[in-house]
Amino acid sequence: MRAALLLLLLLPGCAACPAGYRPATVAELFLGRATPEGGEVSEAEWRDFLAGTVTPAFPEGLAVQDTAGQWRDTTGRVIRERGWRLTLVLPGQDTATAAARIAPLAEAYTQRFRQESVLRLATPTCSAF
Repeated sequence: MRAALLLLLLLPGCAACPAGYRPATVAELFLGRATPEGGEVSEAEWRDFLAGTVTPAFPEGLAVQDTAGQWRDTTGRVIRERGWRLTLVLPGQDTATAAARIAPLAEAYTQRFRQESVLRLATPTCSAF
């Protein structure tokens, strides 16, 4: 019985949160700025996307950070590009629900700015305000 309880406490997303904290999921999207034509998504285009697409879907709040990342393309070449990291803290530790909520943002960004993909993460955690 004791071993089963210990195993349950060690499973990701199942551990109890400390006093004053609530279960949450950190959802992150990494959005590249490079466009297929060789340009970049402008600050004005980003602000419009943020205001018109992201904020209505997540009015509770979010954080945005500028990034400098890199990835390897199908030919093996390392591609470096600037981007944005969009971080959302969502209630509950259900990563499947968080993934479903952020998927439309990734799809909208991919289509609007002709991106190959958007990196998405959903991690169970505890949060307090």
